Parts: sequence; structure tokens; C-alpha cells
Amino acid sequence: MIRTIRKPLSALLLLVLIAALILPKSIHAQAASAAKISVHWEELTAADFREGIHRSQGTCLLPFGILEKHGPHLPLGTDLLDVRYAALHAAEQEYAVVFPEYYFGQIAEAKHEAGTMAYSRSLQLALLQETTDEMARNGCKKVLIVNGHGGNDSLLPYFAQTQLDKPHDYVVYVFDERTPQTGGPAKKTKIDMHAGESETSKMMISRPDTVHLDRAASESGADQHRQNLPEGVYTGIWWYARFPNHYSGDGSAATKELGEYQMKWWIDSVVKAIRGVKADDVSLKLQNEFYEKSTHPLDTQP
Repeated sequence: MIRTIRKPLSALLLLVLIAALILPKSIHAQAASAAKISVHWEELTAADFREGIHRSQGTCLLPFGILEKHGPHLPLGTDLLDVRYAALHAAEQEYAVVFPEYYFGQIAEAKHEAGTMAYSRSLQLALLQETTDEMARNGCKKVLIVNGHGGNDSLLPYFAQTQLDKPHDYVVYVFDERTPQTGGPAKKTKIDMHAGESETSKMMISRPDTVHLDRAASESGADQHRQNLPEGVYTGIWWYARFPNHYSGDGSAATKELGEYQMKWWIDSVVKAIRGVKADDVSLKLQNEFYEKSTHPLDTQP
């Protein structure tokens, strides 16, 4: 009788030992898999996307770039490459789902340069609205547009303002800071607006393989001063009047050290923006309050 009991017990002990060796590894592997979910929208499975939306608290980033000439030495997609680098690295630190490449912005001033993709104003606004609407339909109730292109500086605030035209169940936020005003290695140039010292330095971090520093001095990035209007008078041709080569500054002055400082600042700033957006529980309530009052403005009390 004792022998017949020992065999099942021995087998049971063996199974327990095997389980003890295997299960922790399996559980650890599952935990590691669950802990690491891509921040790239396009890389997620449908199930992982649901988890990503949950983990991000419905916060999604829309890095906004452009396709345009960047002096004689940087790639057409400089703004897109840089902003995605900053947004993706920020989302790795403070989880958010990052929308794929988006470059359908305002760049009318560079239509004379090869490789520029300049969409009509109606399409820019319509496509951006459809995109944020679709993001929201998929659970992105907080859409943070991270701007990487100076030509969008007017477009994006206007787009955000037009969200008050009708009710939405989500909020659009715009983060439009790309370069620190102070700190870091001293800059060598005074004009540094487009494809110059700062932008070239950042590209030496995000995509050094696309930077042709030896070509940076082959064209002039100096202000041509071809217009003479009173201060405060604006015209759309101002940029071409000043910088006809679509180059403002001197990219040959760029350094990796400046790029590291500025890119780290940018990433840290986006991290702070993500955290602030996640913590915001007021904007949507105020939007809904505004929409309700806007339907009967005569009832609004002073």
C-alpha cells in the first residue's frame, strides 16, 4: 500500500518541481510583454491598441511635420523626422499612443522648391479635422498635436480655436515649442530660423545619416531684405522676400553638443506636456459648458 502511494506522490512532486521552474519564467515573460507596448500606433495589434489607449488615459500624440526644402544640406522631411523623434522618445517616458507620419500642413511659401508638398488650405483643415475626429472615435479623447514646423504656427492655433464651432467629445491641445531660448552650448550664429545652426544640430541627433554638413555653406541663408514695409504690416510673401533660398541661417555652424542639448530639452518639454494633458480634467467640461451656452446666448448672464 505504501509503495502504491509513493509513486503518485513522486510523480506529483516531479510535476510541482517542473512547474516551479517553468511557471515563473512564463509569468515573467507575460509580465514583460504586458509591460512593454509600442508607442507607435501603426505597430500595435488591435488588442494592444485597446491596452495602449487604456494605459495612456486616452492621450494620443499627433506629431506634425512637413515636406519642404531645408537648405542645401538637410532632408525634405527634417521637421517630420525631428518632431517624431522628440514625440516618440517622450512617449516612451510618459506613455502615449503616437499617430503615424503626418505632413499635411501649411508650406505655401516653399512651393518654388523641389520636393515641397503644399496642400490647399481647405484640404489642410478638412484632413486635420477628419484625423482628430477619427483618433477620438478610436478612444483618443485627448489629442496633443506636437508641432515640428514653423509654418504651422498660425494654422494650428486657428484649428484648435475652430473646435469651438460644434460639440466634440474630445479636446485638441497644441504644443508648439521646439527650441529652448536659453541654456546649453553657446550658439555661433544670430540668424537661425530655418535649416540653420539649431535645426541642423538637432538633425545630427535624430537622423545624422541624412545630414550633409559639407554642403551647408554652398547656398546663402542670409536675410536678403527685399521688402520695405512699416512694422506691423504683414504680407504672405515676407518669407520669400527675406530668404528666397528657403534657408535662414548657417547650418555649417551646427554641433552634436548643441543638438543633444536642444533635443533633450524638446523631449523633456513634450513629456511635461503629456503629463499636463493627462492631468487635465477641466477642458472637456468647459467645452461642454460652452457648447450648451452657445445654443442660447441670450440666456448667458453677465
